[in-house]
Amino acid sequence: MSSSSHEQPKSQTDSISDTELDDIMPINKVTSFHGRLNHFINPTASPKTPHHNQPPPSDKTRMSDNTSNIFDPRSPKQPQLPITSPIPSPTQRIVTRSHTSSLQLPRTPPRPLALPLAQTPSRSPGPIRRAKRRPTTPSDSPPASSSLLRDTIPPNLILLLVGVNPGLQTGSTGYAYAHPTNLFWRFLHSSGITSLRHQPRDTYDLPDLYSVGNTNIVVRPTRDAQMLSKAEMDEGVSILEQKIAAQRPEAVCLVGKSIWEAVFRVRYGRAMKKDEFQYGWQDPSENMGRLPGVEWKGARIFVATTTSGLAAGMSLKEKEGIWAELGAWVVQCRAERGIGGIQVGVDSGAGAGA
Repeated sequence: MSSSSHEQPKSQTDSISDTELDDIMPINKVTSFHGRLNHFINPTASPKTPHHNQPPPSDKTRMSDNTSNIFDPRSPKQPQLPITSPIPSPTQRIVTRSHTSSLQLPRTPPRPLALPLAQTPSRSPGPIRRAKRRPTTPSDSPPASSSLLRDTIPPNLILLLVGVNPGLQTGSTGYAYAHPTNLFWRFLHSSGITSLRHQPRDTYDLPDLYSVGNTNIVVRPTRDAQMLSKAEMDEGVSILEQKIAAQRPEAVCLVGKSIWEAVFRVRYGRAMKKDEFQYGWQDPSENMGRLPGVEWKGARIFVATTTSGLAAGMSLKEKEGIWAELGAWVVQCRAERGIGGIQVGVDSGAGAGA
């Protein structure tokens, strides 16, 4: 038998060229570089030939091959898919032509750590107490020599008003109780001690008009009377006693509780007890100006409230009630002397204002 008789008849697939085979069994030409990837990887490889024993492609393989044609640039009917840019992650950097920025998610502020119960300070409910002002030294305030305020103590006054010390505005102007918030001039008028509501500039007219004088237990001016030390107050008591003994007023009005406490402390060598204090007239045995060897009964003591606008321990009505008791006595004494509150040298506008 000749060799030609042993040759198998060529099948229909053997006569199909590679190009035609590609059309029958499409491949992913994008990833295979249009079917030429094998030539680059294996240059000696022969053109692909059909395998007779290769099983027909499954449906799943055909479906994947058919979908690959979607991305075939030579496909005449390639669907146009929308081009979308991937969403960057929060930390992905976006590079542009002008600048580079990073997207970051907003961060929530950390919560404050709560203190343990053992470290939390506990406060018992109660009234709020103001811190006491420390006493100042002469170097902290203007010197006593800088005060322009002068004493007005002519002999035989009906009433001598004794203040603690000049305020800064009083020391700079030379007028008693010159600060606008001070109630001194208001209380003088409401109590009847003066017939008009005078202004601080009338300080030196009071002795001639009403037989009322003025002095202080401490000469050094300060912003607040609480800035004075007890030593300064005690030192001024003996000086005040000498002034009263020399001019002999009928009564003295201590304008403020602290002045009477200083007098008591110097006389008895101890602090005054709470139940020992009272506003108004004091016992005649406490009269001031009685010096050894001087035959004089002394000046009666009347303790009035402070007139400072910073003092809020009593209501305005309570303060005016205490001053009214003193005013009634002054009016009576002035009537006995025949003064009657004669307005001498005071213009009609002297009482205007506060």
